[in-house]
Amino acid sequence: MKHHDYSVMKIYASTTDRMGSKLFYEYVVSLAKDSGISGVTVYRGIMGFGMSSKHISSSKFWELTEKLPVTIEMVDETEKLDQFFAQIEPELMEMPKGCLVSIEPIGIKLLKPGKK
Repeated sequence: MKHHDYSVMKIYASTTDRMGSKLFYEYVVSLAKDSGISGVTVYRGIMGFGMSSKHISSSKFWELTEKLPVTIEMVDETEKLDQFFAQIEPELMEMPKGCLVSIEPIGIKLLKPGKK
């Protein structure tokens, strides 16, 4: 088996962030799929804040806000993730709201695709 360097890239944003007419996380997932990224998962947080937040957002039942933290996590070869980030970086820089992107190397123990 050929050795590859794999990483996990995480994009931290908000459920209310938009890219054009689409929700930001939907836009990123669609673009990642079209770009051939191996896998993407979106996680919605129950509480959080960012650097520019004026208050803490939470999903308590009495809260009226739909603004919650969201993490978009993608796993693939490091080079492929770097290329994907280079593709979306200009759009991220144009977003009116903030976001954070991190990447870290990971070890893959099993990479077994299912049947199509």
